[in-house]
Amino acid sequence: CVVQKNDTKKMYAMKYMNKQKCVERNEVRNVFKELQIMQGLEHPFLVNLWYSFQDEEDMFMVVDLLLGGDLRYHLQQNVRFQEGTVKLFICELVLALDYLQSRHIIHRDIKPDNILLDEHGHVHITDFNIATMLTKEIQVTTIAGTKPYMAPEMFNPTKPTGYSFAVDWWSLGITAYELLRTRRPYHIRSNTSTNEIAHVFKTATVMYPAAWSAEMVSLIKKLLEPNPEKRFSQLKDIQDFPYLSDVNWDAVLQKRITPEFIPTKGRLNCDPTFELEEMILESKPLHKKKKRLAKKKDPSKSTSSQGCHLQKHLEMLQRDFIVFNREK
Repeated sequence: CVVQKNDTKKMYAMKYMNKQKCVERNEVRNVFKELQIMQGLEHPFLVNLWYSFQDEEDMFMVVDLLLGGDLRYHLQQNVRFQEGTVKLFICELVLALDYLQSRHIIHRDIKPDNILLDEHGHVHITDFNIATMLTKEIQVTTIAGTKPYMAPEMFNPTKPTGYSFAVDWWSLGITAYELLRTRRPYHIRSNTSTNEIAHVFKTATVMYPAAWSAEMVSLIKKLLEPNPEKRFSQLKDIQDFPYLSDVNWDAVLQKRITPEFIPTKGRLNCDPTFELEEMILESKPLHKKKKRLAKKKDPSKSTSSQGCHLQKHLEMLQRDFIVFNREK
């Protein structure tokens, strides 16, 4: 839903997660990890976290409000992205990936669904739900992500080296290809088995339409290099590439380059649901919840051993939740 801060009149998007459902689905650790990661990040091409707080039933995250829709939505609307548009998207996204790398973070789920546009057409990466921090001590080998966008090395968890930041750059390559062609380079679905995927990577040949410029084809090939050691996976690789030699990177970072694709200017079709100050200042936000009162009147919930177990987890969640305010 949409919230507004009274003093600045600034609008934000607010996501709320039911505590009981998170406990039952064993998602609490992921939510805490996402909050922990997002609290340490701020970048022009990310969806930034501004506040996090809780009440008895829910955890709340308040983030940048982006009204341009995600890239999946635009693909479904049959938008044909021109090469110049995708080139700027790539430039903006590699600045975000370089920033994440400097913070030792692998996003692991770069795809059109997780790239939102602002009203001017600039991209912002969202959803850090399965992001992870890379440390020298711990190798990352977990298979995590959306299969059609996952790099080949992620399907070799037995390899002692694990995988690194290069997996996000592979996902960027798949995304760029899909934006230009409205289909992905490999026939991999979410239900394709790991063995089948390994076979696809060994046998498939990626087709590049003749209409694409040789420079764009060459760039995407560098991102879709199966060997992570040879793949473009650093900002310097991109900046030194001839196709991007004309890019003013400071202007890109400051959003001074006007995107060719600007989302349709639709007005915000809903009033701000809540005033943010009230929600942050009150321990129980002012949108009084009938179910809260109903729960309190239902003693059966807390008497069973299952209810006691749930209550214990909810109390731990309440205790460990990290309240955040970027302005303080």
